This record gives sequence, C-alpha cells and structure tokens, in this order.
Amino acid sequence: MHSTSKTTRATLIGLLAILLWSSIVGLIRSVSASLGATGGAAMIYTVASILLLLTVGPSKVRAFPRAYLIWGSLLFVAYEMCLALSIGYGNTNRQAIEVGMVNYLWPAFTMAFAIVFNGQRTSWLIVPGLALAIGGVCWVLGGDGGFDPQAMAANVRDNPLSYGLAFVGTLIWASYCTVTARIAKGSNGVTLFFMLTALALWIKYLVVGGAPMRFDTQSVIHLLLAAAAMGFGYAAWNVGILHGNVTVLAGASYFIPVFSAALAALVLDTPLSFSFWQGAAMVCAGSVLCWLATRRRS
Repeated sequence: MHSTSKTTRATLIGLLAILLWSSIVGLIRSVSASLGATGGAAMIYTVASILLLLTVGPSKVRAFPRAYLIWGSLLFVAYEMCLALSIGYGNTNRQAIEVGMVNYLWPAFTMAFAIVFNGQRTSWLIVPGLALAIGGVCWVLGGDGGFDPQAMAANVRDNPLSYGLAFVGTLIWASYCTVTARIAKGSNGVTLFFMLTALALWIKYLVVGGAPMRFDTQSVIHLLLAAAAMGFGYAAWNVGILHGNVTVLAGASYFIPVFSAALAALVLDTPLSFSFWQGAAMVCAGSVLCWLATRRRS
C-alpha cells in the first residue's frame, strides 16, 4: 500500500512537470517582450540554473561518460537556444504560439529516430502517426483556413528565422533523446546543461548584442515563473520517470501541445482560431500513434 501511494505521488509530480512545461511558450514570449529575445532567454536560464542548483544539486560531472558530457551538452544547449530564440524572435504573439507548435513535432521525430538509429521495433502505425503530426503543424501554419499551402508558405516567409529555428530545434531534441538513451548510463546532466545554456546565451548577448532589458513588476514575475517552469519541470519529470507510472506520464506528455497553446493564449491574451485547435489536436494524435507504433512490438 505504501509503495502504491509513493508511486501515485511520484506520478502526480511527473504530471506537474507536464503542466509546468506547457506554460513555457507563453512565459518565454512574455519575458522576451520586456527583456529582448536573447537577454530574456539568458535571464531565464540563469535563474533556472540557480533553482536547479538549490533543488537537484550540482551535476556530478566526473562520473559522466565522456560521450554523454560532450554530445549531451552540445545537443541540449543547441536545442534550448533554438527553442527560446525561436519564440522570442516571433513577430507577433500568435506567431510565437505557432512556433511553439512546430517545436512539438519532437515526440514523433524521436520515435522515428529511435527506429532508424536505435533499431527500435515498430508497426505500420508509425507512417500515419508521422503524417498526422506533420500535417497538424501544416494545418496550424495555414492560418484560419486550415490546410492552405499558399498561406503556410507566406506565413513562414514572414519570419523564416523563427520557424527555421523551431524546426531545427525539433530535430536536435529528437537526436538528444535518441543519443542520450544510449550513452547517459543513468547520468543526469540537467543542472550543468542549463548553466551552459545560460553561458552561451550571455556570450551571444555580449558579442552579437540584444535589445535593452526593461525590468518591471510583470517582467520579473514572468521571469521567475518561466525559470521555475523550466528548472522545476525537469526536476519534477525526473522524479516522475524514476518513481512514477511511466505509461501514464508518457501518455499525458503527448497532450502538451494543446495544454501549451491554451496556457500561451491565456498568458499572452491571444485568441486562437478553431483551425489552430484542429491542428494542435492532430499533432497530439500523431504523437500518440507514433508511441503506439513502437509500443506494440517492443
């Protein structure tokens, strides 16, 4: 009985991570509006690093396999920079939310990469799963008319940097998940990786420059919330995956795109069209199909 309640508690902590991560798109965008895309991201990862040092503790770097230290660091930092800057560089709040949706192609790509690179066994469901996830993002990018190739192309042309960073980030994170599954050997470098991300963003801010930072009550509150969502999200997910019900957590995580869009729309006060929600639902459904495809035969 005691172990059951412990598992339930760990599962609830893991579900809290999903809620925290779902708030990230809206909060990053809000912080970027006051502190700039690069400066805002640098501040978020700096504060998140401090929170992780206090909660998870410093990373035991000497115990890390060398391959994990090198590849884990490079891929994690590259992904987090792509994610934060793609949202910060959005021309409008709606565009930032759309960019966030492109980022949520990563579960489907992770499954595909696991099949290609890790020899994960699969079923035919992987094909409609990938098609549905990618189709959902195209549906979102088509604007209020749903799937509209011309509108989609015009949308991406309006801000190729944001959409490009988000898509590259998706591929990088899928690679990170695939690679670290093989080389981490139980190591958890999240505190170190966050500190390296903060360092990389500050270097970019100092070398390339960024918008001036305007601190006010709202920007500070959103900065603390974003850092907590980032830092505590990873810490809570770790507890959930190690001690909770992994099947429940995996299933719930595939609905992050819908939760994320809803929370971003709320934080940014940006109404979203019915066709957007259709696309978001397709991304979720596609990810679930990819998961089922690898689950059936594993």
